[in-house]
Amino acid sequence: MPNIKSAAKRLKQATAARIRNRSTKRTVHTQVTKVLTVLESGKLEEAQAEFRLAAKKLDQAAAKRVIHKNAAARSKSRLAKRLKAAKKA
Repeated sequence: MPNIKSAAKRLKQATAARIRNRSTKRTVHTQVTKVLTVLESGKLEEAQAEFRLAAKKLDQAAAKRVIHKNAAARSKSRLAKRLKAAKKA
């Protein structure tokens, strides 16, 4: 337990930030999983819509600095690659 008032405030802020960040990461992960699930089922139009939403969530998480911008770009790239491969097949 912090003894100094400012340290107590930082602990409180860090706890709130951690909860927000975990929530955002979970949302992103869920959306990416939805894209992959829909791709597996073979519904390309629905997969395209889910991909757009996943890309938006990834960009929002990167803008809030919950994840690194390059990590978001890498995830979007990998999803787009899989979507393109599914369209060809």
